[in-house]
Amino acid sequence: MTAVPVVPASPAPAPAPPMSEGARIIDTFIAPSKTFTDLRRNAMWWAPWILISIFSIAFLLTVGKQIGFEQVARNSITHSARADQFDKLPADQQARQLQFSVGLIRGIAYGNALAVLLFTLIVTVVLWTTFKVGFGAETTFGQAFAIGMYAGLPGILGAILGIISLFAGVNPEGFDLNNPVATNLAYFLDPQTTGRFVHGLASSLDLFVIWSIVLIGIGYACTSKVKRSTAIIVVACWYLLWKLITSGLASLG
Repeated sequence: MTAVPVVPASPAPAPAPPMSEGARIIDTFIAPSKTFTDLRRNAMWWAPWILISIFSIAFLLTVGKQIGFEQVARNSITHSARADQFDKLPADQQARQLQFSVGLIRGIAYGNALAVLLFTLIVTVVLWTTFKVGFGAETTFGQAFAIGMYAGLPGILGAILGIISLFAGVNPEGFDLNNPVATNLAYFLDPQTTGRFVHGLASSLDLFVIWSIVLIGIGYACTSKVKRSTAIIVVACWYLLWKLITSGLASLG
């Protein structure tokens, strides 16, 4: 009998080379699957955290210089449910409330790096638990936290646009710290004539937030067996639920 030739087995594909932190950050914008897949090798998150913190603080300090934290506090009160009550207060009580608000805004500005960590931690706990329990995701908590950090990088572009608009010149009395750039529908609505519930929901349709939601979904899909579309829908549903609750509470005020 003629011997059957043995076909040599194809060599296993070589593993992708490890990515640097700089490459991860760049690919988050242009090839996010590469970044999030690399998190399975190393879930380091300090680089995006530093970048996000620097640009956030730079934006807030620019607000303080170009608008003034006292004006920001006045605008916040004017657009809030307690505007009528504030106007009826004696001048000394108004001054005390303004100073308290100014101090709070300054504290947020200088403590922004810690605020980014806390916010990302809360989001990570909610989403990681959901995917772990509901979908059996293989993503570790460390990987999930890193996903949240990298997914927040589009916010840097929002901070840059905000800084540019502030130096270009904006109306100080119309400036809204929570909505400084025209990236969502709420920016084009008058908060004085639009219901707070509608205004809150309109702010949810934000380009950078939607971008981050998609990135988080991609991140969980790349680090587990959850389908990408399913992961994005889950993240979007949690976000919409949060906006419904916060918008509803704002309307009650």
